[in-house]
Amino acid sequence: MDAKLINPFINATLHVLETMAFIKVRPGKPYLKKNNEAKGDVTGVIGLTGVANGTISVTFQEKCILTIVTNMLGEKMEYLNGDIADAVGELTNMVSGQARKELEELGKVFKAAIPSVIMGKCHSIAHYSNGPRIAIPFYTDDGEFTIEVCFER
Repeated sequence: MDAKLINPFINATLHVLETMAFIKVRPGKPYLKKNNEAKGDVTGVIGLTGVANGTISVTFQEKCILTIVTNMLGEKMEYLNGDIADAVGELTNMVSGQARKELEELGKVFKAAIPSVIMGKCHSIAHYSNGPRIAIPFYTDDGEFTIEVCFER
């Protein structure tokens, strides 16, 4: 997969989390993901269409997303609930929007669907294209999250 399609999602993730949740985020090394198992407890998934069709997902470990949403709302979050699901959907939407803006500057125009959120231990993520799934781990002082980008071949 072309790095020019991946880098905007890394940049968008760093920007959104640092500006919306005041969290320092450190990206890890991208890798090819071979299964549908989520690497966390809550996932936002959004479909993209345009120069290529695909999906992106953002999966957070529980402690990580609780800290992020606490910072965003200014209210202590102690467990996964509807507010967390709403925030994950909105974060997924913001990352997608920021990345699409950068991609558009490269001449690659995408439109996004409405995000879906999946919550629970050991859930699966179904990407709706047959392309490779590139996973990018991110690290914070309060846990990890992973972005997955998958575009059709």
